Amino acid sequence: SVLASDFGQLTAECQRMIKGGAEWLHMDVMDGHFVPNITMGAPILTCVHKGIPDIFMDCHMMVAQPEKWVNDIADAGGALYCFHIEATSDPLSLITAIHARNMKAGVAISPDTPSNAITDEIGEKADMLLVMTVYPGRGGQKFLERCVPKVAELRSRFPEKDIEVDGGVGPKTIDVCADAGSNVIVAGTAIFNAPNAEEVIQLLKDTVNTAQAKLAVK
Repeated sequence: SVLASDFGQLTAECQRMIKGGAEWLHMDVMDGHFVPNITMGAPILTCVHKGIPDIFMDCHMMVAQPEKWVNDIADAGGALYCFHIEATSDPLSLITAIHARNMKAGVAISPDTPSNAITDEIGEKADMLLVMTVYPGRGGQKFLERCVPKVAELRSRFPEKDIEVDGGVGPKTIDVCADAGSNVIVAGTAIFNAPNAEEVIQLLKDTVNTAQAKLAVK
């Protein structure tokens, strides 16, 4: 998660993470409406994409009207457009619009939103499901373990789907997430502030791979 990076040298920070083994860069887009914070928008993503053309930008849209920004984010080079289910009244049409712009579609749920808000129909149509393990809006918050059962519930319904966790995830909290079935891990502070980012990235990956192998045997 770039929320924990030095925004003054964002492209260099993204390059450092890719070099360290990160496969996706989680771009935290906040509009000051859906969440009480403003971070970055399409113009900044465009600059990062220009500096790193092959970057996979996982754009987490913490915005009030997610329908409004699909074209801008696609034009900026976004690879995945993840909107909050709480912010839209028509998630299925939104997923269609995202796919029409050749982006993957993600659906996020905040800590107080139950996992059944993602219906079978929505979940099947989306490419990724995101369970927030902190309240969206700012980095460096404490991991909320009560959100982990939602990962397991979604994994039981969608065995083949990418399921992402975001918020307070690091070496101390990765195990419960991985064991519940999460295979996409967002970490910000835990990686950017680590003395050795590469080691932390490898640890998170190894933990997920081990857990996925165990789940496959089940």
